[in-house]
Amino acid sequence: LNRHRNGESQESRKSLQRWKHSDLKNAMQVEIKHFNELTLNEFHDLIALRIQVFVIEQECPYQELDGKDNVGYHLILRNEEGAIIGTTRILPEGISYPEIAIGRVVVAENFRYLKLGHLLMEKSIQFIEEKFGKQDVRLSAQTHLVKYYASHGFASTGKEYLEDGIPHTEMLLKVKPE
Repeated sequence: LNRHRNGESQESRKSLQRWKHSDLKNAMQVEIKHFNELTLNEFHDLIALRIQVFVIEQECPYQELDGKDNVGYHLILRNEEGAIIGTTRILPEGISYPEIAIGRVVVAENFRYLKLGHLLMEKSIQFIEEKFGKQDVRLSAQTHLVKYYASHGFASTGKEYLEDGIPHTEMLLKVKPE
């Protein structure tokens, strides 16, 4: 039996880690606000997180502020201390695409091991259904994340392209009957 120095088996250690992960996830706070409802500090912190990941971490200099934040809804994920550790941006139809759009999906690097991106997508899709009814949703996925978005019901439209030097795939969550 594989035991660690403290006598715990590897299985009991994994079980403890799972408990800690679910406990941490339960301590997270999720809220969705329209741009007009954000405080200056909230907007600052979510933009800072997006820049940290998309510009600095991914080494992709681009204009993060694109003029769309002020018409969108922002999902904010906070840790138990209240710090913003994840966010998505939800744009009404007609802004980026004919459909509602989810974008700027990001989780702070030191919280990714919790797989919080799934929580962000579930809550974003739930909000869209509650706010707008059953609507198709489009997004621009970094190509290496296609399987992640597919696990939430999105399918590739077949359109692939470079956006700021990073391969992307357009994806659609089809919920409206044709």
